[in-house]
Amino acid sequence: MSKTSAFPAKLACFAAIQGFVSVAAGAFGAHALTKMVSERALSWWHTGSQYLMYHALASLIVAALFSYTPAVRKIIVCFLVGNVFFAGSLYVMTFTGVLWFGAITPIGGVLYLLAWFLLAKNLWQGQFKVN
Repeated sequence: MSKTSAFPAKLACFAAIQGFVSVAAGAFGAHALTKMVSERALSWWHTGSQYLMYHALASLIVAALFSYTPAVRKIIVCFLVGNVFFAGSLYVMTFTGVLWFGAITPIGGVLYLLAWFLLAKNLWQGQFKVN
């Protein structure tokens, strides 16, 4: 298998790992975290878990539907790195209570928006070949 054909599979693997983390984090939040943090902090955790799953699934769908191109790679990377910044900052904020981590969250949001924009743009222009 060439490096190029293996790369989307590795990105899809990272997306699957993020999906796993989302489910584990959601379960942890629903059962253990409720006794450890405030309602406000719990809402940050919940939002992080939701967005982590949404964009892990979006990454997997893009990886599964479309042939590998640099545009597909950019979209998936934006979703995955967006997850690190968005959900990651909310998770850290939940445990630390340090509110300035909330300034990092929008970086993830911008990466999500960029990924969705690139997906729409490439679909509109007929740039993707469906597998």
